[in-house]
Amino acid sequence: MTRLIPTEQELHAFVDDQLEPVRRAEVEAWLAANPEQAARIEAWRSDARRLRAALAGFNDMPHNPQLELAHLRRRVRQRRQQRFASAAVLLLALGLGGLGGWQARESTMLAGDLPMADAVQAHKLFADATALDVQADDPAQLQSWLGRHFNRVGQVPDLSGYGFQPVGARLLANEDGPAALLVFQDKKGERISLFMRSPGGRYDQMPSGQRVDGQLEARYWSHGDYNFALVSAADDARSEQLRKVLGVSL
Repeated sequence: MTRLIPTEQELHAFVDDQLEPVRRAEVEAWLAANPEQAARIEAWRSDARRLRAALAGFNDMPHNPQLELAHLRRRVRQRRQQRFASAAVLLLALGLGGLGGWQARESTMLAGDLPMADAVQAHKLFADATALDVQADDPAQLQSWLGRHFNRVGQVPDLSGYGFQPVGARLLANEDGPAALLVFQDKKGERISLFMRSPGGRYDQMPSGQRVDGQLEARYWSHGDYNFALVSAADDARSEQLRKVLGVSL
């Protein structure tokens, strides 16, 4: 009997081009009939491409099996199976955050299991405009972009009254599926980000909370079908009011 629904391991093998041709054709047909899953797999592909590009500069270094792509992907799969829902954004911190620094951050985050740690990591890595997938200068553009990747998302608010204009967004992936980072900037160049993702195994529906991570502050909450985090400078007095506005809108 044909196995119509691929397993998680087969999907990873599909991304890594390790499936037999017949099974690969079956998985491609299944993805064609399941666009949401296809979008998730495409995000994995994009992550893998960024990882390969980021590791290109390591070609002249002594061989280290710990840095091989297959080994790194195995570690990510193991973390997913163990349901470490607050692990860093899937593969992204590996590629752009620096391998040595990422490994240290990973140990710290897994030990503390901090809520929405992936939101803070995403802000650190991708809040710069050059790292965004889409450039947007008004909320309507972000709304349209979100609608292509997420279901049942509320209205992206206009934050111009608080001095912030949209900059753009980036599509990410974590152990629970697609995630997104929306970036806003004020006239002084200060940036905030709104991170959203599906609830994870440990933090299903989170009560509103906040925590400081170095010079950044994360305010997090659950609303509708998603978990959210607003990441801003720890000393930004506008952050609480912004969180309230975003919490009602999305």
